[in-house]
Amino acid sequence: MSKETLYIEIFQPYAQYRNPFTFYYAQSYPLPPKSTIVGMLQNAVGDWYGHRHGLEKWWNNLKISVHGGFESFFWNYQQLIKDYPYLIKISNIISLWNQGKPLYNDGVKSQRTPVYQQELFNGHLFIFLKGDVGLLQNVKESLEKPKKILYLGRSEDIIFIRDVRFVSPQIKAENVDGDVRLSYPTYILKELHINGGERLQFPIRNQKYPVYSIPTKIIFKNNGTPVKHKVEITQKTERIPEFKTVIYTGTDYPIILGDKLSGIEIYRINGKRFLIIDEFGWL
Repeated sequence: MSKETLYIEIFQPYAQYRNPFTFYYAQSYPLPPKSTIVGMLQNAVGDWYGHRHGLEKWWNNLKISVHGGFESFFWNYQQLIKDYPYLIKISNIISLWNQGKPLYNDGVKSQRTPVYQQELFNGHLFIFLKGDVGLLQNVKESLEKPKKILYLGRSEDIIFIRDVRFVSPQIKAENVDGDVRLSYPTYILKELHINGGERLQFPIRNQKYPVYSIPTKIIFKNNGTPVKHKVEITQKTERIPEFKTVIYTGTDYPIILGDKLSGIEIYRINGKRFLIIDEFGWL
């Protein structure tokens, strides 16, 4: 069996993948973006910020296709702490402060911001990975026997690994025309950047799907130097994200094409059928 593609099946009881472009309420992306998935994998492997395998293998060589979704969602009213909390020692008592005021206090305390957060409930996620064989093998071993509690998104958004294995596509269709019917919701890149700066648009004809700008890469830097471990993160650390525009497809809806696709990979795993469109289906 080819070891090019690593398949991961995940159950996640609840999640919130914050969309940073929403301000008066905290909308969640419907599926985890690439940056969130890579962060989860780095945590599982113990390779914080790519100090072992290198940033190139994590962010540029690793291709991800995510499928699935959540059974429902709800809005949760929360009061979030603004700014960065820090420790102060007063009369031999250490306490958390924020914005020049104690974080917890019977009287005056630091400001909270009331906000509605969109929470996702009962997620069934199917993630496909392509990249460096050594990195994928390390990921597989780390997920089969995790050394810590795994989460995807916030630290409280724990996950349960249902399956992890190397797989190969059963069918490789070429020059696909007409329409494509996906079994599960997924992200599809709206455009590709090819040689010479040219942009290739995904040839979708039925313009009914929502479009999101999702983070696909996040690098932390101190004075221009990439951070190699989480202990190096400070208030002055720069967080440098990159975004790509994706089409989010619905459940069992056909994508009507305006032009031919170069190819589609079809995977059949545990009675489930997954379609990944060449190039456009890989983040």
